[in-house]
Amino acid sequence: MFKYLILILYVLGMIGIGIYSSRKIRTSSDYLVAGNSGGVWQITGSLLATILGSSAILGSSDLAFSQGWAASWLLLSAAFGLLLLVFVAPLIKQQGKYTLPQLVGDQYGKEAKIIASFIIPIAWIGVIAAQIIGGAKVMNSFFGLSYEGSVWGIGLLFIFYTAIGGQVSVIKTDLAQSFIIILGVLAIACYLFFLAPVNPGRMTELRFPFNATFHPMDLFVLFLTYSTTFLVGPDIYTRLFSARNGKVAKLSVLYTALILIPFAFLITYLGVFAAHQFPNFDFKQGSSLISVLNFILPEWGIGILVAAILSAVMSSASTTLLTSSVIVANVIHKDLDTPVSLRQTKYILVIIGFFSILLSLKVTSIVQSLLIALTFFSGAFILPVLAGLSGFRNNRLQSNLAILTGGLIALAGKITGIYVDVKIGNLLILSAFFVSGLLLFPGGKWIRR
Repeated sequence: MFKYLILILYVLGMIGIGIYSSRKIRTSSDYLVAGNSGGVWQITGSLLATILGSSAILGSSDLAFSQGWAASWLLLSAAFGLLLLVFVAPLIKQQGKYTLPQLVGDQYGKEAKIIASFIIPIAWIGVIAAQIIGGAKVMNSFFGLSYEGSVWGIGLLFIFYTAIGGQVSVIKTDLAQSFIIILGVLAIACYLFFLAPVNPGRMTELRFPFNATFHPMDLFVLFLTYSTTFLVGPDIYTRLFSARNGKVAKLSVLYTALILIPFAFLITYLGVFAAHQFPNFDFKQGSSLISVLNFILPEWGIGILVAAILSAVMSSASTTLLTSSVIVANVIHKDLDTPVSLRQTKYILVIIGFFSILLSLKVTSIVQSLLIALTFFSGAFILPVLAGLSGFRNNRLQSNLAILTGGLIALAGKITGIYVDVKIGNLLILSAFFVSGLLLFPGGKWIRR
């Protein structure tokens, strides 16, 4: 009964916070970036809660079945991207207002902003879907609900919570949710380590840092397509825009990266443990971590795990859903500081949430959904945005071609790697960055900042 009580209290709590936060919204700035008033721990907690979504907890643990301890690289590469972001976080805070496409538009013109405003929300539907998939697997594994019904239930809860409370509700709950995530996973890992009869070092032959299923080239591609999305990422930038000032943004990014490093090994330990217990697990049943721990943990442990995973999923989904909606709304309205644009942002949020639900019904792999989306994004924007922040400018035609071509080739490479051949796919992904640079840099110039 304890796990059911946890679920009911959590859902009611999130709905209550959303309603309460809606009463605190006075301006568009409150709804979109929480009034630019976030302190160090608020922004750190929000970054952690955003990053530690279903891809981190459920995705990393499921990845341990095929990659063993090398699955730690998923979150370690995220930490690496954030460490690089530390050096440019104050600059991003200084230049940005609400969205990443606004920055792209300032750097390369109106057309580039429009292209970014369509590519990012399309890609981020996959990121939102990854969170919905994670939430649905929780409901399926712990409570025996159908996967399809769980997708609709979790998806509609995300949409309601985000639409009604905006960034105020997200920022307000993220610090608490990040504590629930980290302490919950830590408590479960300690329980297994001290009470389970298996030595984690002997659970698998798939060692860290590299093994038969994860090679240095795989790590390089992961850095290129995943780490970089934390250096240049719309959901990450939304957090920086919500910070009180550049110093807060910088410290928050640094603290987040340092916390992620040990957490990467902690969550992989849970996945490797699950792999040892059920080596022939059928992933169509749900998440390996949930299914295995459902048999091993006591009732209180299951309740903690439910709270931790739902907290992770809720925060990441809300942030990405709101970010995508604001980006699309900014194409329709140049000025987001109006009641009309705010109302239309909520309508767009519902539409994007609905498409994410539909994708979640078709794609049931968390990591696959996430990496397809992020590879598309990274191929399109990593080089142009970093060059623009450094003071590089080029004509609009070359810039737009670099964004479109880089994104499409990277997406083709990721799909090829999944369905045809990994090596060919990786080569295509690498070529996406080469082609993007080839189109972007000739004829451009660096200006003083």
